[in-house]
Amino acid sequence: MSDEKPYNLEPHIEAALSYIPGVGLAVIFIEKENKFVRFHAFQSIFFWVAAFAIYSMTYFLRILLIGFFLTPLVNVGITILWFYLTWQAYNKVEFELPIIGKLAREQVEK
Repeated sequence: MSDEKPYNLEPHIEAALSYIPGVGLAVIFIEKENKFVRFHAFQSIFFWVAAFAIYSMTYFLRILLIGFFLTPLVNVGITILWFYLTWQAYNKVEFELPIIGKLAREQVEK
């Protein structure tokens, strides 16, 4: 069995696609060499975990009625950041989120 990938994508496209929820995890298992792609895949995974945690907190704050105002703002913020991260990856930029990006970088360097 050869070590070739089952597809032939440019690295920046592969990195951008890794921001689709769930795809980043698949990219981690498929891509073993390209650090740019692996960085974006790890950052994507950590981003979606953090986004889910933040969304969950605002959802539970609905009990206090403040969540009704926060949830839509959080949804818009997460969506804008998601598109921005995808756009940066597509444009071959290794944009690093403050905490999540550092974690992703550490995983790539292992």
